[in-house]
Amino acid sequence: MISSFQSVQDAERALEGVGYLASAEIATAAFLADRMEKPVLVEGPAGVGKTEFGRSLAKALGRELVRLQCYEGLDEAKALYEWEYAKQLLYTQLLKDKIGEAIAGARTLAEAADRIAEGDAVFSSTRFLLPRPILRAILSETPVVLLVDEVDKADPEFEAFLLEMLADHAVTIPELGTMRAVHVPRVVLTSNNSRELSDPLKRRCLHLYIDFPSRERELRILRTRLPDVSAQLAEEVVSALQRLRALDLKKPPSISEALDWAQSLALLNAETLTPDLVAATLNAVLKHEGDVERARARAAQIAGS
Repeated sequence: MISSFQSVQDAERALEGVGYLASAEIATAAFLADRMEKPVLVEGPAGVGKTEFGRSLAKALGRELVRLQCYEGLDEAKALYEWEYAKQLLYTQLLKDKIGEAIAGARTLAEAADRIAEGDAVFSSTRFLLPRPILRAILSETPVVLLVDEVDKADPEFEAFLLEMLADHAVTIPELGTMRAVHVPRVVLTSNNSRELSDPLKRRCLHLYIDFPSRERELRILRTRLPDVSAQLAEEVVSALQRLRALDLKKPPSISEALDWAQSLALLNAETLTPDLVAATLNAVLKHEGDVERARARAAQIAGS
């Protein structure tokens, strides 16, 4: 594995080496994100390989992947850290005798309280800090790739929290102050465009839009991932997928569903794609009954007959 990309071609080769067949645009974004130490915001339809780009970037760079899955209601504490209160309580019980020694001889309640307050830092230290993904990425002793997955699912307020980390590679913990990255993490944010992201967030990122692959790239993906599928069947499946995506579907088939369909057809010992075979196997590639019915009515057209 390599520690950084030397060129766009180098990035393309490295990603391909870990099983991710990148287009020139994707390889360029990977190279620039690495060399400029800038986060990359990856947008596009569900299932086109956005999350897989983050995983593959980590493998290609030889870095650990730290993943934060976003969801509605995600807040700073859940993404950054939490205090291990149970551990703090246990330490308090164990240190009862020491507390007694500390306040021995105190002439007033205020003086005793002041002496105890001097030990507050013990309980607000990294000893009792449980890092969540973002803090793990900041404090990691080895370089990492931080994948902030489906950032559009989080509330807009969460984006404001992300800005400090993206701009300064640092986070602020009230009890401990500002903590800066040991190694600048490579950051990949993905979005399915369920809502518009803020301009400040976009300004801090390189932008990469991944659409459904071209016919040539999808065929290459199928042939690479499923070498046992015949060349003829792979060609016909890719052509059928292009026709399916041209229909008015609620959920067009993704790359992973394309692979499932091709594998299903191979397991059925299919040598060529017929209308009957298309109609019988649409449930492997389409996930909504309305889409299945719409496509089934056009089985002959999808099969290319």
